[in-house]
Amino acid sequence: MNTTENEAVVIGGGNMGADIAAILVAGGWRVTVIEPNRGRWPTLRERVASSARTLGAEAGVVEIAAANAEADWRGVTLAIECAPERLELKRSIFAELERLAPAEAILGSNSSSFPISDIAAGLATASRMLGMHFFLPAHLVPAVEVIRGAATDENVWQRAAAIMRACGKVPVMVKKDIPGFLANRIQHALMREAFALVDAGLATPEDVDNAVRYGFGFRYVAAGPILQKDFAGLDVHLAAGTTMYPDLAANKAPSPALAKLVAEGKLGVKTGEGFWKWTPESAKAERERYERDLADALEILKRSLDS
Repeated sequence: MNTTENEAVVIGGGNMGADIAAILVAGGWRVTVIEPNRGRWPTLRERVASSARTLGAEAGVVEIAAANAEADWRGVTLAIECAPERLELKRSIFAELERLAPAEAILGSNSSSFPISDIAAGLATASRMLGMHFFLPAHLVPAVEVIRGAATDENVWQRAAAIMRACGKVPVMVKKDIPGFLANRIQHALMREAFALVDAGLATPEDVDNAVRYGFGFRYVAAGPILQKDFAGLDVHLAAGTTMYPDLAANKAPSPALAKLVAEGKLGVKTGEGFWKWTPESAKAERERYERDLADALEILKRSLDS
């Protein structure tokens, strides 16, 4: 579906920025991506085109600029920052966007950790700044957290959600930008218990993943955790929670197993080893399988969204 506001700038040309650009292209927007590394431009164009095709859109053409000041900001109504997770970098980008973007433009940050209130602190137009947190791979995961900072104007917040909805996404309205926002807080609560079970020797990483993928997580395609408990019976959940909550992990620091792997430089696919060992070939095959499965799941979710 085409939007009525159709010029955007995405700051950052990594996979996340490329997929967000593809979402906007598929929604009828004209998009400029800011990517300082010119050597990445061919790969960036290919990623945007591929992700747009996955969304059923034409390959889409994006403009690419090496710096914010080199983009044409006339008519831009939305800018989304996808820079690395460094607070001072994001603050400097938003200070620049405040000068460059038209007064009516929404300025969003895809930060997964820094509150928009911290990023926008001290800026004169913080009222038009908000969090817009996507999930990798952004073009396939329907949800986008639309996060209201302390200074964010209500109309800006609602307008950003409407833009995402018009682009086929599911906006999750987060009323306050607490650390982790909404989805990551839930996700990390799950991960704390998952890693605790591995640390205690009660399960292997494979069995933890199988319990989620083929057990309770399987149901989440059809119903979220709270709706699912309405189906199952709240009394059953209350009784189970009363038994289990006192014994659940409550550690204030991340998992020792996780910390050990990171200290050893075993960071997962990007270094060739994490909980599993990876070759370039196995990583490529698994990522392609992962994205195929997500695309299939997206088709199921679309039926619910269209009903």
